[in-house]
Amino acid sequence: ISLIIMPLSITILLLIFAIIFYRIKPKVSFIALIMATSLLTLSTLPPVSDAIMAPLEDNYAVFTRSKQPVDYIVILGGGHTTIDELPATGQLNSSSLSRLVEAVRIYRLHPEAQIITSGFSGGDISSNAEKVKQAAVLLGLPAHKIITENFPQDTEEEAQLIAPRVLKRNVVLVTSAYHMPRAMAYFEKYGVNAIAAPASPWVKNNHLTPWQYYLPSAKKLQQTSMAWHEILGRIVQWIKS
Repeated sequence: ISLIIMPLSITILLLIFAIIFYRIKPKVSFIALIMATSLLTLSTLPPVSDAIMAPLEDNYAVFTRSKQPVDYIVILGGGHTTIDELPATGQLNSSSLSRLVEAVRIYRLHPEAQIITSGFSGGDISSNAEKVKQAAVLLGLPAHKIITENFPQDTEEEAQLIAPRVLKRNVVLVTSAYHMPRAMAYFEKYGVNAIAAPASPWVKNNHLTPWQYYLPSAKKLQQTSMAWHEILGRIVQWIKS
């Protein structure tokens, strides 16, 4: 359902609608065309995209160092594509890779911690948890300190399955910055008071605003889609609660 109601999908549906009704109801067709053009333009404008994404990412500060020893570093699942010719790091998608890099940074600060990777296969031949572990080993983390949770299919399942292992422990939770509020809420629901470690925010404050910032960008369309997907996820979370 979320794929169908993404900005680009809605734009395409409106354009198809405009073509179908071009001769039957020209006025309706014109309205659909204007709506499609407006939605696509707004979704690709950096100021608009940043305004939608920033509130999702500004809830937690960057992790520095815990005052107490860290027992677990939990890396939530992202995505990957198994291609044997590539190293494991090259098989991860951008969200998984950025979360792993943040976890590696935290592990350098707290080498006493164990690492938990999470995520199911999503149709691939290996789970995301296992692929992230392989990539982590390539980046120098010891394999014997990495635990994989290979079956959670979404954030709520990750919290539900990981919580029993980490209850009453000092836990650092690593996920994308925009996804952190929803992830923290799920882990709190199952009794885990984790320390947030947001990874790779989309919106990076820059006091310099060149004229390019106000032009449409395909990257910002992706950012808007990610923000919209996360907003839908939070709506579903609220309904479930």
